[in-house]
Amino acid sequence: METETSCGQNNFEMSETLATFLASTPLLEEAWRVCGVANTRFPGGYLVQQIGSVAYIGFSGRQMSRGSDQKCRNLVALDAEDGALFAPLYRHSEAEDPIKVHHGMLKLFFSMIPTLQIQIAALMGKVKSIVITGQCIGGTTASLSALWLLCHLLSMSLSPPMSVLCITFGSPLLGNEAFHRSILRQRWGGNFCHVVSKHDIMPRLLFAEIVNHVPRIQALLQFWHCCMASPHLFVEGISSQLPNDVKDTLFHCVLKDLELIAQAEDPLESLFWPFGSYVFCGEEGAICVENVASVIKMMYLMLATGSPSHSIEDHLKYGDYVAKVSKQLLKARNFHEGMIPDSSYEAGVALALQSSDLTAEEPVGVKAKECLQMAKHSHKPNLTAAYLAIKLSKIVPFRAEIEWYKACCDEADDQMGYYDSFKLRGASRREARVNMNHHRLAQFWDSVIHMLDNNKLPHDFHRRAKWVNASQFYKLLVEPLDIADYYRNGKHLEHGHYIEHGRQRRYEIFDKWWRERNVPEEEKKRSKFASLTQDSCFWANVEEAREWLDGVRSESDVMKRHQLWQKMDTFEGYARNLIENKEVSEDVLAKNSSFSRWMEEWKEMKSQVQQIPQLFPGFVDGKVVP
Repeated sequence: METETSCGQNNFEMSETLATFLASTPLLEEAWRVCGVANTRFPGGYLVQQIGSVAYIGFSGRQMSRGSDQKCRNLVALDAEDGALFAPLYRHSEAEDPIKVHHGMLKLFFSMIPTLQIQIAALMGKVKSIVITGQCIGGTTASLSALWLLCHLLSMSLSPPMSVLCITFGSPLLGNEAFHRSILRQRWGGNFCHVVSKHDIMPRLLFAEIVNHVPRIQALLQFWHCCMASPHLFVEGISSQLPNDVKDTLFHCVLKDLELIAQAEDPLESLFWPFGSYVFCGEEGAICVENVASVIKMMYLMLATGSPSHSIEDHLKYGDYVAKVSKQLLKARNFHEGMIPDSSYEAGVALALQSSDLTAEEPVGVKAKECLQMAKHSHKPNLTAAYLAIKLSKIVPFRAEIEWYKACCDEADDQMGYYDSFKLRGASRREARVNMNHHRLAQFWDSVIHMLDNNKLPHDFHRRAKWVNASQFYKLLVEPLDIADYYRNGKHLEHGHYIEHGRQRRYEIFDKWWRERNVPEEEKKRSKFASLTQDSCFWANVEEAREWLDGVRSESDVMKRHQLWQKMDTFEGYARNLIENKEVSEDVLAKNSSFSRWMEEWKEMKSQVQQIPQLFPGFVDGKVVP
């Protein structure tokens, strides 16, 4: 079940790709069926069913958010509330905006996570895929549960990984822009499919300022809960049972505020942000969008064609829409005579409009067409990746010049090697060019990470051998220069050592790409020394070991000195293992390299402990004695 296929398509064209996927499998219908059972039989809870190798977890829509009535749009920082359940989503620095989610929705999830963890553990090894679903507030619980499961599976490093798909129906929004971006950063946007009926007010509710309408919202939720409990009693016009004040006030409040956000040039105007793919359903089929601005505009344009009664009743019609989607999305659509589009691009726009029940001739249809065209031009991941490949080829000379510099350093008479030569460099033109190229390469790879974070590259970009190999080679070649700069400029004295306090995020990402590649163990064995040391942080470890050595000489506290001794002993074992496995470049073993000098000093110190123990009171064979 590969749900991420949608991420690599142009936005409105995904309506065909994702729809074909959903309609050609029982996933959409089964997800709704499970939701229906959960709604009627498990109020306030959830249902778990296994069908073959797929497990379905359906959260009931008859739930109430656990937030304060006066804080119905209150967002809370995820990393302050979740007990590390969502650690991979945390922001990477204090400079980034806090990742926030709806407080009440998060509390509701917390109330269910203890039993959910037990249920998931029971499914491990029994199923290949898990579909998590829910309607209304149950949909937000499903989204948080899917995110937790993705984080959990990532920490377990399962191979092959279990597939996770979240399908929600009429689910309200959940988090802020930083939350949206953190999901994109993990490449999990394709794991979420939010089904929204044309006029349903619930998915649009949190776009509006609704603090003064809490009693009306409670009345609306109670009405929906009663209808969900007895879905067979639903009939057109049932919303007449709600006071007009509830329907009219909420509809016009949401429509007004949503219009302001949709017409703004920047969706930053919105407190809540959509994430994942949105499937908008109508009588004629469905259209899929994932670009944030396009999702918000389509939310507004579709709601604008409805009425207060439609906005209430559409939340209860997902069963009808799902049945129609499954039958109609794969059905060939015919253009009227004389209306044949001039290109496949125009045909795609026309098909998308037809699926959304909007015609290009209507005023709203004209705006919808512009919205889809904007999505088309703003989201071309494969084309962006192609341009990026051209840029990669253009920076090859910068990399080659650094490789040439390394070779010269390794062959120099001073026998210091690549790392120490750059760290102790003078003001020569050669070193200046290498330093400039080192920063140019960093700018390129940071731009790649920025594109990934903003979902501008294909969903499988980080698995493509070309980019995994290129990023790994760059990391092994250039990170030693970053480490050399860090210690040359004394940043370790101000901020702390490099690995914990100075390492750039791009290297951590490239580590992850490299670990997740599929390479047989026998291919990892080496028969000769590497051209580049395979641990790009090796020299940072050397710098810490040098500090420990100085600490042993100056430290008067016996226990602290013993701890430093143990650290150096561990470092020596780590370094010898790399050398024995030929995972270091020969410059590490150069006569005057930092590592070689450290090894000589370390051997000398151990020898002195044996020969003149009074110089190191408290030690015998490197061990503390009473």
